[in-house]
Amino acid sequence: MESATPVIVAIDGPSGTGKSSTSKAVAAQLGLSYLDTGAQYRAITWWMVNNGIDIDDPAAIAAAAGKPEIVSGTDPQAPTITVDGVDVAGPIRTQEVTSKVSAVSAVPEVRARITELQRSIAASAEHGIVVEGRDIGTTVLPDADLKIFLTASAEARAARRSGELKGADVHSTREALIKRDAADSSRKASPLAKADDAVEVDTTELTLAQVIECVVTLVEEKRAGK
Repeated sequence: MESATPVIVAIDGPSGTGKSSTSKAVAAQLGLSYLDTGAQYRAITWWMVNNGIDIDDPAAIAAAAGKPEIVSGTDPQAPTITVDGVDVAGPIRTQEVTSKVSAVSAVPEVRARITELQRSIAASAEHGIVVEGRDIGTTVLPDADLKIFLTASAEARAARRSGELKGADVHSTREALIKRDAADSSRKASPLAKADDAVEVDTTELTLAQVIECVVTLVEEKRAGK
């Protein structure tokens, strides 16, 4: 695999479309590095909450944006994330962090800090990388070799997310997803949007295996044509 042409793949889309599962599997199958950019925003949000920063005060968030040291491991089989040397892979998935990540990630200083981090990770991935998020193809890596935008109906996404959050109510999960979409799509700094040159893949009716196969094919075609 390692002799193949390095390729930078940007996978964007809203919550519950299968971005993480697809990105990790595609990266592992093709011998690429993997970066979950959402985990980085969750990590900085976790740090803000832990350090008593007022999440309702953008100026306070902006002032603290440069303080935490966030390190992302890019092995798709075992991705890691630490803040100031502490493993936060579990803590960043709590409901408290989930409910506050949109507010923190909307602050321009936070986005600038994390975007710079993401670009440096992508640039140093010698065999290529799959980067997943919400603004990768539009803002973070506008020159990515391949941009993919995953979509799915709100119902399908809520059902998947409820399955992940054992026992969660599908209706309230759907409402939360729609609210998160609105926040992410309307923020001034790097909103969730499909890049003009992105390939859209609707995952509503597809199994995870079918989505992975579709994306792997797109990457292989892009590599062959490079």
